Amino acid sequence: MTIRLGINVDHVATVRNARGGAHPDPVRAAKAALAAGADSITAHLREDRRHIRDADIEALRLLPAPLNFEMAATPEMVAIASRLKPHACCLVPERRAERTTEGGLDLIGQKEALAPAIATLKAAGIRVSLFIEPTAAVIAAAAELGAPVIELHTGTWCHALADQDAAKSAAEFERIKAAASQGASLGLEIHAGHGLDYASAEQISALPEIAELNIGHFLIGEAVFVGLGNTIARMRQAMERGRGMRGAAA
Repeated sequence: MTIRLGINVDHVATVRNARGGAHPDPVRAAKAALAAGADSITAHLREDRRHIRDADIEALRLLPAPLNFEMAATPEMVAIASRLKPHACCLVPERRAERTTEGGLDLIGQKEALAPAIATLKAAGIRVSLFIEPTAAVIAAAAELGAPVIELHTGTWCHALADQDAAKSAAEFERIKAAASQGASLGLEIHAGHGLDYASAEQISALPEIAELNIGHFLIGEAVFVGLGNTIARMRQAMERGRGMRGAAA
C-alpha cells in the first residue's frame, strides 16, 4: 500500500506572524508542497490564532488537494469546520501555554465531551481523525467514539531517538507498532505524526498499517537550507525506502 505524505504549513505562518504582513505565505507554501509531491495539507487553527489564521484556512480549503484541518473540539472550531467542510478534521488537545501539541487526546477522560463534536463533524460529511497516544485503552476508546481515523503521536519516540536513548526509543517503537496493529484490527485507518525526520519517517513507514504521515516542523526547517521541494522529495524517498522494507518491521 502506498503511504501518503501530508505537509503541515503552520510553521510558515509562524515566521510570517513574527514580523506581521503577508510573507511568507502558508498558502504559497502549500501549493509548492503539492507541486513537489505532497498528498495533502495540514493546518492547525488555534484558539489564539498564533500561526494559521481564518483567512489561511479559507484559502487552503480551495486548493486541489485534501485539507486536514487540525483543531480543538471546541464549539467555535466545530462551527468553522462545519461551515467550511474540509476533507478531514484532526481533533487535537490544545493548551495556550504549549509551544506545540504536546501529546494525544484524553479520550477516556473526555469521551462525553468529544462525542458530540465527532458526531457533528461526521454529519457534515467530514472525515474525523483523533490525535492520540499509542496505547491500547485509548485506541479502543477511539473505535467506540466512531472516528474512522487515528493519528498516533510519535513525539515521545522521536524525542528518545534524538536523545540517543536506545532502550526507550526501542520500547516506544514497539508501542507504536502494537498500536498500529490494534487500530487496524478495529477497522481504523492509521496515521502518524509529530517530531518525524527523514530517519524516523523511513523507520515508521515500514509498518504496513500506517497509511499516512503528517510532518511539518522538520520539513519547513530543512527547507530554509535546501528548499521545500527538495525536502519533500527526500522525505518521499525515505518513506518509500521504509515501505519497501516492510518485512523488517514485522
